[in-house]
Amino acid sequence: MKYLCLIYEDETMWPKMSKEEYGKAMGEYGAFTRDITESGHFLGGNALQPTSSATTVRVRNGKTLTTDGPFAETKEQLGGYYLIEAKDLNDAIQVAARIPSARLGGAIEVRPIMVFGS
Repeated sequence: MKYLCLIYEDETMWPKMSKEEYGKAMGEYGAFTRDITESGHFLGGNALQPTSSATTVRVRNGKTLTTDGPFAETKEQLGGYYLIEAKDLNDAIQVAARIPSARLGGAIEVRPIMVFGS
């Protein structure tokens, strides 16, 4: 079964890190990604640019409206994701718990992928 692990964190923490702290965190992400690739869990993933680069799109009364920035102001922002293959929710939770941001003050939302026509 496929699950999306959405990584929520305070995006202002990254620029505050020392070069050593940042390097260590990125090293942990690299090791985690290699590990889940080798275990067969990894299907894809990406980091996202900061929320300041976001554009929110809405269509109201046939008109496209755009707003700079994220949909909502929150304490934690969506920073990236991993798309994984897991045998069940418990397996997906085990994988998500190893994502470095879960330990670095963030949260990981695990959601099953909806399969249409099944």
